[in-house]
Amino acid sequence: MKRRRVLFIRLSQFRLFIRKFLIAVLFVSALALMMLSKADSLVLEKTSDVLLQVFNPVIRVVQLPAQFVYGVYGKIKDVSRVYAENKKLKKEHADRLLLKNRLRTLEAENKLLARLLNYTPPPEATFVTAKIIAEEGDGFSHSLIAYVGKTDKVKEGQVVLGGESVVGRVETVAGKYVRVLLFTDINSKIPVIVERSRERGILSGDNTTVPKLQFTALNADIKPGDMLVTSGVAGIFPAGLPVGIVSRIGEDETEVETITDIPRLEYVRIVDYGIYDDVVMMTSENEE
Repeated sequence: MKRRRVLFIRLSQFRLFIRKFLIAVLFVSALALMMLSKADSLVLEKTSDVLLQVFNPVIRVVQLPAQFVYGVYGKIKDVSRVYAENKKLKKEHADRLLLKNRLRTLEAENKLLARLLNYTPPPEATFVTAKIIAEEGDGFSHSLIAYVGKTDKVKEGQVVLGGESVVGRVETVAGKYVRVLLFTDINSKIPVIVERSRERGILSGDNTTVPKLQFTALNADIKPGDMLVTSGVAGIFPAGLPVGIVSRIGEDETEVETITDIPRLEYVRIVDYGIYDDVVMMTSENEE
């Protein structure tokens, strides 16, 4: 019992000491606050400046990772925005190119069709405009496939013009399509005449782009640059249609340059002069 009483007295004294200590701390704190409130503001400013100078490098070091991350994020965001804008501009550029090419195509077709509409055939002739859709060229033939649509005006043997010059004749009619035998084909033989000197000959194809003028007189007056036109002989082609221009005169052959650029043909005119039907009729009567 005596020991418990002594322990209780000691605890009471310790509690009393703690109370006194806390009161002293509060008193000192209050006194310090009172002194600070009465202190000169210049001193406080100097103190704050000193603290800022001390802690500012530390703050900067701490902020560096955050600033780096923020900068990287900003760069990524800018790159993403530029990529999206670039992708959009590329698409717009591609669309504009397609539109530009389409406009060029339409403009070219419009010019070709305008030239075809301005063509005035002879009073007795009619023509049909056809679009070239394929070209057949090998060692055995030189021909074009053209689309004429639904029409009964196109027949075998009719003259085919490209621009203002002869390019061949209709060989086969199959529904809405025709096969054009070009005068460069090895099976093509066109009676022609030299426009300047009136020398006659036969323009023969050889499956190249340069047909040959054959069966002319030995002393024929033919020079490079002379225009060749159809002579009207044999009744297949009417007289006076331009065919080609003499390009070279050799010892064994005379080469002729085509007036129409056949590989670049897009449209042709199939003209009915009414001659081929008359020839066929006369041939049939003679055979009978």
